[in-house]
Amino acid sequence: MYTHWTTRTPGTKPGDEDRSTTVVSWGEFESDAGDLAELARLRFDGPGLVLVGTLRRNGWPRISPVEPLLLDGHLYLGMMWRSMKALDLRRDRRCVVHSLVTDSDGTEGDMKLYGQAREITAAAERDRYGEALLAKIGWRPPGDFHLFAIDIDEVGYFRVEGDRHRVWHWRPGEVLGELENRPGTS
Repeated sequence: MYTHWTTRTPGTKPGDEDRSTTVVSWGEFESDAGDLAELARLRFDGPGLVLVGTLRRNGWPRISPVEPLLLDGHLYLGMMWRSMKALDLRRDRRCVVHSLVTDSDGTEGDMKLYGQAREITAAAERDRYGEALLAKIGWRPPGDFHLFAIDIDEVGYFRVEGDRHRVWHWRPGEVLGELENRPGTS
């Protein structure tokens, strides 16, 4: 079941720049676009680290490393208590989760997931996250921390394959789109 949000740029009044957005959980993304979700899982879980883009109070972007955790059909991002990236997400839920890029040839692929962070406050869900993180990396956050689940609005993937560029694009309710082209040709 899709969730429907209406978002507004901070500092604007209701009715200004409203944008209607349909978002889904990671599990719904997997159901709708399984091949792309598997690529995203590999790109996020492989290195165990992603970059998260948030919007600072002054409107400028912030990029921060975060350890993602895929659990029970959700993409979770845990953050230090009162970290700037967490405060950004509490102020403006919009974010991008970007795979790490470790080479310049583009063959490993470049995954971008656009969404909205939903803060998790339920004790049972936070405890499941902590136990799963402990099982995965041998550590869980001591004391208080911020926990967000990412509701997905859009996903894109780019990869170089020989002399071809392959691009995949997906939004909730749409068919997975794929484009292949050769640079320098029309």
